Amino acid sequence: MFNYLFARSTKGKFLVRVEDTDKDRSTEESTRSILDGLKWLGFEPDEEIIFQSGNAGQHRAAALRLLEEGKAYRDFTPKGDVSDSDVKARIAERAREQGAEKDLRDNPYRDLDRSESDRRADAGEPFAVRLRVSEEGNTAFEDSVYGLQERDHSEIEDLVLLRSDGHPLYNLAVVCDDLEMGITHVIRGQDHLTNTHKQILIYKALGEEPPQFAHLPLILAPGGKKLSKRHHGEIVSLTTYRDKGFVAGAFRNFLALLGWSPKSEQEIMDLAALVDTFSLEGINRSNAVFNFDANNPRRWTDDKALWMNAEYIRTMPLDKLIPLVREELRGEKLWREEYDDEEKGWFEAVITVIRERYFTLKDFSEQGRAFFSEDFDHDPAAVKKHLAKKPELEQWLPEFADRLESLEDFSHDPIYEAANKFCEDKEIKLGVLLNGARVVVTGQAVGPSMITAFELLGRDRSVMRLRSKIAWNE
Repeated sequence: MFNYLFARSTKGKFLVRVEDTDKDRSTEESTRSILDGLKWLGFEPDEEIIFQSGNAGQHRAAALRLLEEGKAYRDFTPKGDVSDSDVKARIAERAREQGAEKDLRDNPYRDLDRSESDRRADAGEPFAVRLRVSEEGNTAFEDSVYGLQERDHSEIEDLVLLRSDGHPLYNLAVVCDDLEMGITHVIRGQDHLTNTHKQILIYKALGEEPPQFAHLPLILAPGGKKLSKRHHGEIVSLTTYRDKGFVAGAFRNFLALLGWSPKSEQEIMDLAALVDTFSLEGINRSNAVFNFDANNPRRWTDDKALWMNAEYIRTMPLDKLIPLVREELRGEKLWREEYDDEEKGWFEAVITVIRERYFTLKDFSEQGRAFFSEDFDHDPAAVKKHLAKKPELEQWLPEFADRLESLEDFSHDPIYEAANKFCEDKEIKLGVLLNGARVVVTGQAVGPSMITAFELLGRDRSVMRLRSKIAWNE
């Protein structure tokens, strides 16, 4: 998102590259989820999407070029494709055995005579290709968020560029692709700072200038662990929020404020406002926390995300909200084409009233189901609270239905007067009648004014439901 906002605010281009070289993790399903999520949020790339695996030939050519120039060397370590972590462990163990300080240049093939290296390669002996990192000096770059970043070469191993099977590794691949795509700015998580030093070494070895880097604070789960799909499941997937009824603009707005602070105190901002006010200087250095409780359905996501989504639903123009509600109702088989035609006025009136208390688009098909269907459930907690404790309502509500049926004018004021008069006659509080009626008529304990609900549902449906025994028998 910050890449997109930065590109738009600087009149640049937003590009998308799928780094799919890890075949175990890069499935068609995971890639589709990412691209669908970006599309949902409105982050369409300005050029064709690049799949990194398609550039493997160019990555290999770059590594072999560095090998020819003496900037890389062949590592004939058995199996040849050991990871950097394996090599580090092996070197550290050797240093401990020798009682010496760890030396990341301790590789028997680093200074192997070139003719001997060529002979072994020509004989078919497998090898990895490693970058020859200078033993002295350091890498340094000015990060747009964290400032000057320096790291001594003595802290960086001779990193692997190619495995023995010819498979290019991540750091080489991203450098080659950034150069090929003309990338000027890389905006990514703070956990990539270590990789950046390694990538700068590759840029320099290739004789190229690195792009400008901006590293972002991480998003942490409660407890301080980095938020990730591997550990936290679908809660981190954008499509989860789409499918659970979030408005794209609301979730985009929420995400922007997780790691960035606008100059004003305004919190509700559409995409145009985010682009207009975004700057790298506004990015926070401290990590953000995404609060949720996986064991509590009521707190399945961050409270502020739900609050912001509710604000969007409550305040967005009706002509923007209606298509979203239409899609939700269609998906639940509740949509009728009349809502776009002869019943359009009624439908818009219902949406205007019921959206005031809703948090997600799902609420329109769940809490609001009774406005669009006769097939709705009665919330057991609501039945227990408002019906079971007042069994007399089983008799009173049909009697109240008789009063409503006899009204000449079935509008707000006459309905309210009829309800008041009925309560006076029965010597009960108005709330007892209306709360009981709400449960029977809508299946819910909360909702819009019950008088307004009667008016919207109309005489026939209101009377029929007040006389129904379904809620009492479920």
